[in-house]
Amino acid sequence: MRDISSPYWNPERELQDPVERDAATLVQLRRQLHRAYQLPFYRRHWDAHGFAPEQVTSFDDFTKRCPIITKKMLVQDQAEHPPFGSYLGIPRDEVYRIHGSSGTSGTPTMYGVAREDWDHAREIFAMTHWASGVRPTDIVHFAFPFGMFFGGWAMLYAAESVGAAVLPMGAAETARHLEMIYKMGCTVIEATPSYMLHMAEVARKSGYDTAASPLRVFLSGGEPGGSIPSTRKLLLDTWGLETVCDAGTTSEMFPFVTNAECREMNGMHVYTDEVWTEIVHPEDPASPVPEGEVGNLVYTHLWRVSQPMIRFSSNDRSYLSSEPCRCGRTYPRLPEGLMGRADDMLVIRGANIFPSAIEQALRDTEGLGQEFRIRLTRRGALDEITVEAEVDPRFPDSDEARADLTRRAAERLKHRCVIRIPVTLVEPDTFERSTGKSRRVIDERPRG
Repeated sequence: MRDISSPYWNPERELQDPVERDAATLVQLRRQLHRAYQLPFYRRHWDAHGFAPEQVTSFDDFTKRCPIITKKMLVQDQAEHPPFGSYLGIPRDEVYRIHGSSGTSGTPTMYGVAREDWDHAREIFAMTHWASGVRPTDIVHFAFPFGMFFGGWAMLYAAESVGAAVLPMGAAETARHLEMIYKMGCTVIEATPSYMLHMAEVARKSGYDTAASPLRVFLSGGEPGGSIPSTRKLLLDTWGLETVCDAGTTSEMFPFVTNAECREMNGMHVYTDEVWTEIVHPEDPASPVPEGEVGNLVYTHLWRVSQPMIRFSSNDRSYLSSEPCRCGRTYPRLPEGLMGRADDMLVIRGANIFPSAIEQALRDTEGLGQEFRIRLTRRGALDEITVEAEVDPRFPDSDEARADLTRRAAERLKHRCVIRIPVTLVEPDTFERSTGKSRRVIDERPRG
């Protein structure tokens, strides 16, 4: 029987000397490169770039010599070699699960998963959930939609792996979610931050005391809000939670977890012995950036046999720290989690602005409501940005109070984003709520 009071699922692995872990990881990386070279997709790609697995004797070699792959390349290869592309890695009759990306940025990518990969992922799923505080005594409520996308299914598998009871409601009316959370005494919930805040709004209107809810752990995913300090604090206070733990990856890297927080909420641990993770210069993926400097994340499956991703450029932005976490785990960390995607970055009047920075500024402004929108327009040759923010329904309805709220929000935005961003207040419940990823950027600039 596992000691449920222990903070570690696999202490030998989680507390391993980083030097020993990296040495074993390099050995496995080299094995994986030789395996991947047998797949037509990688053989063509690597031959075209003059790369061969034998060239890698260090992680530095790997970064400088092995070319990246992108989502666009995967989609194109699947169009030419349907349905799984020429990098499947296993016979078609050995595909155990079939999933697909959400397709929000274009054509969905199809994933054929080997039974071996799904079973291997059980350990990392269990380890990350245990680190966040999930135990066999918990009841885990799922408010993620269940569909082709990996996310909800993978997290369900994770909760089952630690022995917790699961309530996989998926897409359902918010009132129904709330009813079951309180009726069943659910102690853990998995959802997007936006939907958790929306549920709190509905709960208050329905007479629930959210601060006294049975929930104690929120496992956040699908969008970056769980790592934004002001959003995290709002979630903790609103629901009376003990922890908000963020997890981040891309659909291409499933069913393996890349980064996840522990109960210390001290940044995401990077599970480098499952997925080797690099942070590289945004304009040169062959150039690693120094520790502490923000760059783009590049991921590599070390163990996956079906559709292995080798140097997949995720476009996620973050920075790395090797400083030990308070929990004692020796994995490196992303201290501020995933800070946004490079393709989400807005360049306005020479300033680089991430929607996550705008969210943090607005969450820090007392008197604003839960939702907002970022509107992009063009005046002549110049791009313009404005923010429309809902007012908290409890905020005083006077011109003087609202003028002061507008001023404070604009000051917060100027502090976070450097440039001045006009703020317009709108009434509560103006914007549509979503159970999945919130679409908060409205780009009205002319195309072409």
